[in-house]
Amino acid sequence: MIGRQEQIQAMQDALTLKASSFIAVTGRRRVGKTYLIRQIYQKNICFSVTGIQHANLQAQINNVVQKIEEQASHKLLIGKITGWQDVFTLLKRYLQTLPKTKKQVLFIDELPWMVTAKSNFLQLLAHLWNDYLSQEKHFILVVCGSATSWITQKIINDKGGFHNRVTIPIHLKPFTLAETRQFLESKSINYTSTGIAQVYMTIGGLPYYLEQLKRSESPVKAIERLCFSDTGVLKYEYNNLYKALFTGHENHEAIVEALAMAHGGLTREELIKKSKVAAGGPFTRAINDLIVSDFVIETIPFGKIKRGMVYRLLDEFSVFYHRFMKGNEKKESSIWPIIANSQRYKIWQGFAFETLCMKHVTEIKSILGIKNVYSETAHFASKGTKNKPGFQIDLLIDRKDAAINLCECKFYEDHFEITKSYAQHIKHRTAEFRKTSGTKKMLINTFITNEQLIENEYSNEVVDNSITVEQMMA
Repeated sequence: MIGRQEQIQAMQDALTLKASSFIAVTGRRRVGKTYLIRQIYQKNICFSVTGIQHANLQAQINNVVQKIEEQASHKLLIGKITGWQDVFTLLKRYLQTLPKTKKQVLFIDELPWMVTAKSNFLQLLAHLWNDYLSQEKHFILVVCGSATSWITQKIINDKGGFHNRVTIPIHLKPFTLAETRQFLESKSINYTSTGIAQVYMTIGGLPYYLEQLKRSESPVKAIERLCFSDTGVLKYEYNNLYKALFTGHENHEAIVEALAMAHGGLTREELIKKSKVAAGGPFTRAINDLIVSDFVIETIPFGKIKRGMVYRLLDEFSVFYHRFMKGNEKKESSIWPIIANSQRYKIWQGFAFETLCMKHVTEIKSILGIKNVYSETAHFASKGTKNKPGFQIDLLIDRKDAAINLCECKFYEDHFEITKSYAQHIKHRTAEFRKTSGTKKMLINTFITNEQLIENEYSNEVVDNSITVEQMMA
């Protein structure tokens, strides 16, 4: 499997522990949670069930009972099932028939879908763990769901029956650039580094999305087929993305749309105004859900305190949908090559590349040789006046060794060349940043580009470090 080494090791360790384990696996939709669990525990799963989306109590009960019957090696005396109490009694009776000489894995997928109002399912599951599974040594209980915020609140951080019961919390994030390259190479898809970056900036590092790519297509043709053709897997993906994850998804979608159209992010006040989500509880709940689920990140501008927090949308596909797919649903797929050659798309690529770099600061630091130096990332913007233009810096790496990397993120179709006027701009910006911020730290101009930076007299003047996407994928 690609990546996931820490998670795989933790799950494999549970197979050798002389005690039962309770594992909660979280991560956004399409990130590969179910695949990972089944790959690691396929020889040990004794019971597996998946919640049914939007199903009522009786349908969920019937589903679990059916799965118990299917997985029991002999006929169980079921009797009359009147509620979850009877179902858990039946499940325990089945589990007691299993040998104790190997680890037995119970896997409950899409747990949030299974929990209907006033059903007492969670209380009974907690009782099963506390009263039986945890008292034995040969069980592994694995719960999973795409609604990360729900699992976090109801299971991992629960103050009731599940309090401090999860022994192994596992959170899956989308693939990094390097992992994306590995994944594509495993499918014999040999995109260039720029091609991989283009795909990543469009659909992100989600294994399910990447699985849809074909070796015979260029990145442009792949995006056209997946996102714009009538049979494209991703053409209607956005319509179900947030509905499947959040109760009251309308607020989440309003926040996502507002952030998708804001290049540099929005403050809390700006986001409330643009999204029209009610301040207070409704906004706080929705934004917290999106942060926990890896859709949104909080950033603090350089030199500001938490009150100046800025929210940015991290999900590449959501941004791409609002920028280019929304409103084009009824147009022929051939609209995409036209958009892909437009100036609007080229400008957007520049902003998308900034987000890509922000998500790969660990890799950037490793290339710079400062992997073990504590740092904080931020951005900086200075508003202009009538007499002086404003400026901004895409990404700052503020280091505890008395230095700051001022990162300039540039995405071009060809090699990037610094001109005399652009070199003057960089010099002026660096001087203005020192003056405006008041920092005494060493300032290091770091250029991050998709293709190699062309070395000339001007680059020698203003570039202290130069990094390429190719290096970030190594």
